[in-house]
Amino acid sequence: MHLQNTAQTDPAPRGQTAIEELVPSRYALKVGDIDVLVVSDGVLPLPTTTMSTNADPASRKAWFKDMYLGPDAFDWALNVLVVRSGEQTVLVDAGLGGQFPGFPRAGQFPKRLEAAGIELSSITDVVITHMHMDHIGGLLVDDVKNRLRPDVRIHVCATEVEFWAEPDFSRTAMPSPVPDVLRATAQQFMEAYRDKLHPFDREREVATGVVVKCTGGHTPGHSVVYVRSGNEKLTFAGDALFPVAFDHPDWHNGFEHDPEESVRVRVRLLQEAAASGELLVATHLPFPSVGRVAVDGDAFRWIAGFWDY
Repeated sequence: MHLQNTAQTDPAPRGQTAIEELVPSRYALKVGDIDVLVVSDGVLPLPTTTMSTNADPASRKAWFKDMYLGPDAFDWALNVLVVRSGEQTVLVDAGLGGQFPGFPRAGQFPKRLEAAGIELSSITDVVITHMHMDHIGGLLVDDVKNRLRPDVRIHVCATEVEFWAEPDFSRTAMPSPVPDVLRATAQQFMEAYRDKLHPFDREREVATGVVVKCTGGHTPGHSVVYVRSGNEKLTFAGDALFPVAFDHPDWHNGFEHDPEESVRVRVRLLQEAAASGELLVATHLPFPSVGRVAVDGDAFRWIAGFWDY
């Protein structure tokens, strides 16, 4: 499987001027015949306690210290995916958007797509792994809404749509202002895109070799995207796992609506990835978030992919 850094290799289309950044924050690879681009939407700060609500405080402190993070807060990565299969261009999640105060370093994906030479009008399909604001907020930016094609198809699990009609936060442990913002953002998303939604029950092949499956756990309709072509595989795990997941897959995240089910989903995905040797990408793993998984006793080990450029 070929991984390619695109910092110097993907010029803007003829007649356009690339938007230059010190770090381009995009990473391209091929999965068989399918083109995949991981794009950083930026980072947002979170309390370390949110990443490990059921952890012993001393263990939490030790883990973050060993990772040179914390002690009280750290920057959470935000990654989105663009997949080109045949005539279709599929956007997986849309980042945070720029409308939320306090997160000035997130909401970067629109300008980074433009810098990569990808027009929003070229996107035929959008897959939403779940309807938390850092996955749908980017679609609520006026400049994004106005540039999407009128016939764009938005795929989201039907269970997720039903959940956000009357969301239950009773088992979460989020910072206090967050639930109200999540609820309001989900409502705005539904109002803006209801006529473009294509809900699915358990799974759907969105494009050739691109399948979205509902896993539940993190939210009732949380979904994972599988990219398969030839003998090559990549899984976009959305919010099924976080940086602590490899060492402590049993640690709960405060954003999980069903913590116990989230652990079961997480362990199953990690076991599957370790058994298959496939590439794994996730929303909140440090960019470019491309690597593989190995079993390490009762835990797992992350093996970052080597850049080939």
